[in-house]
Amino acid sequence: MTQSTKSDSVMSSLLHQSHPCDDPWNSPDVPLYETTTFLFENTQHVLDVVEGRRPGALYTRYGHNPTLKALEQSLALLEHAETALAFGSGMAALSALFMAYGKKGILVLGETYGGTHELLMQQLSSIGFKIFLSASTQDDMLELIQPGMLVFFESPSNPTLRVHPLSAIAESCHRKGALVAIDSTFATPINQNPLDHGIDFVVHSATKYLGGHSDITAGCIMGSRQLLQSIDVWRKNLGSVLAPSIAHLLQRSLKTLEVRVKAQNQTAMYLAEQLEKHPKIGRVYYPGLASNPGYTVAQEQMRGFGGMLSIDVLGGFKAAQTVADHVRLFILAPSLGGVESLLTQPCTTSHHGMTAHERILIGVGDGMLRLSVGLESPEDLWADLMAALDQIV
Repeated sequence: MTQSTKSDSVMSSLLHQSHPCDDPWNSPDVPLYETTTFLFENTQHVLDVVEGRRPGALYTRYGHNPTLKALEQSLALLEHAETALAFGSGMAALSALFMAYGKKGILVLGETYGGTHELLMQQLSSIGFKIFLSASTQDDMLELIQPGMLVFFESPSNPTLRVHPLSAIAESCHRKGALVAIDSTFATPINQNPLDHGIDFVVHSATKYLGGHSDITAGCIMGSRQLLQSIDVWRKNLGSVLAPSIAHLLQRSLKTLEVRVKAQNQTAMYLAEQLEKHPKIGRVYYPGLASNPGYTVAQEQMRGFGGMLSIDVLGGFKAAQTVADHVRLFILAPSLGGVESLLTQPCTTSHHGMTAHERILIGVGDGMLRLSVGLESPEDLWADLMAALDQIV
């Protein structure tokens, strides 16, 4: 696993960064501007702000809000990006990205979150977008890439935790004139920074680890100023900007991101190692295990392996259901990345909208359970899983 102090220095900068809010009280926290519109002295003042000669804000739906701007500075800092855009959800962020850059085709590598799959294959394809699916082997991908296309993938992926080689994908895409975007929600900026490997856009469902407390819904995209300009227009006119009150809560959460994620990394690794030895588990999906096909790649491009893991319970749907219905410390609930541990059966939640055949093609069996590891004691979580597994007859 790559050792780096970059995330540490970034977190220190984030905690002490200046922010674009005129606060006469010098609060250590970014003030909340729960404001839709902003006042001007005269017409010239309006023009100076709109045309960029003076700092200021015009209208919150346009993204012109000091609280939102402060958050976007922090998000950009975390991903080593020039700038960032905050959205009302991760799906809103993806929608704006696809509308801005998917007109010449979107190539999807490997499996994706069920909601993303539905957006691509049902909504966008119904209005003329050309969607291509790839098993993401290097040869397969190269055959499909066309100039002007947007290549999109997740790493680690949901829910099989598949790890893709970021630098190799970026190089292949750029060589053929395509842009490349990654959903890096599972990794978080603490564990990997895709822009450093040549990726053009990094997308996060900030509802998950960046928010971290299961109390906000948000999304974000990080990248260069030039590339994000086209996405910003879609955000403005689709009305999908993040509300200032949610931006304020997300800014709060980012301050503890590193300590939360590092603790979740450790606990997930412990559980993955224990589960791999259990006789009722057929397979453990976790990039930190030496048995995982993506282990070598993960070591090269990640600083930590994340707080997510999936397992195949021997006995299929009923056996997995038994475990899901008998855990007591794990909470049976969708979503992920919070301080509490969650467990889901993907075929009943995130991937329920896909057909059984589609799920099989991406390796999501009916006996799969996805675990989002929180901040509870590792030993307590393991005892909870063992007790639930003992209920399988």
